[in-house]
Amino acid sequence: MRIVFFGSSSFAVDSLQSLKSRHEIAAVFTQPDRHKGRHLHLAKTPVKIWTEYNKIDIFQPQNVSDEEIVEILKKFQADIFVVVSFGQKLSHQVLDIPRLYCVNVHASLLPRYRGAAPINYAIVNGDTDTGVTIMKMNEFMDAGDIILSKSIEIRDDNSIVLTEKLGKLGASALLEALDLIEKEKAEFIEQDQAQVTKAVKLKKADGCIDWKGSAEGVHNKVRGLLPWPCAYTYYKGKFLKVLKSKVEECPQETDKIVHPGEVISICKQNGIVISCGLGALRIKIVQPEGKRAMDAHAFVLGHHVKQGDIFESRI
Repeated sequence: MRIVFFGSSSFAVDSLQSLKSRHEIAAVFTQPDRHKGRHLHLAKTPVKIWTEYNKIDIFQPQNVSDEEIVEILKKFQADIFVVVSFGQKLSHQVLDIPRLYCVNVHASLLPRYRGAAPINYAIVNGDTDTGVTIMKMNEFMDAGDIILSKSIEIRDDNSIVLTEKLGKLGASALLEALDLIEKEKAEFIEQDQAQVTKAVKLKKADGCIDWKGSAEGVHNKVRGLLPWPCAYTYYKGKFLKVLKSKVEECPQETDKIVHPGEVISICKQNGIVISCGLGALRIKIVQPEGKRAMDAHAFVLGHHVKQGDIFESRI
């Protein structure tokens, strides 16, 4: 089939690669280059990098629903529009352009986690499974009829690793769905509105660790909020990202009363053990503000961390 592809993130690249092997990609639409990093260098999207390498026509509109873009899209005479982690909403004028319809690859088992950050929320909430859904798009956010879903177990993955796994699963599911569509065998299942949950866009404040919570909850936040906004705390009034952790199954027994956020023990090989409202968490890799990531022992040496010190939720 003749396809116009809309995508931006690394999650979309697997789907784009799979499409290239089985279908005709008429054009690719991605987000404009953005200033990123400390030095605000202009950065291309992962989809743009892949598309340029494969010498496919690429467009980067500020608004894909502008009238002049709509006219450009009509000229491709596509059978289907495929949308994967694009970052812009498609108007009904755009949705009506392809000969058949628009399909989307979403990184959750819809109707669970509609929105911008489904992978992050699945990990932060401690889910044991997630997956991808291929749906026929409508004007509403992630609300279209389901063509098929594929599930996967969440192990101790962080969001970066799980994104890679789901990218591959989504690419495979997309080809399967397009095969059903092409053979006119696709069935469309309406989403159960009573089961809808949201995965709204993340904010920096979402990363703040509440040490009064459970160790498992803090660990899930550490895993689920990579690479941004990251879980973070404050030590001696200074901002500190926590990049890798482990729930301490058997924290050291002590008669002393400890407080949430208090350093229980320090080990050169295994990091800093911190008390939580329920259980304890071992911090293994951290990143002080303005510095590179480092193992916890290097942080202990550089900042003279000792037993009884307090890691704070806020300054």
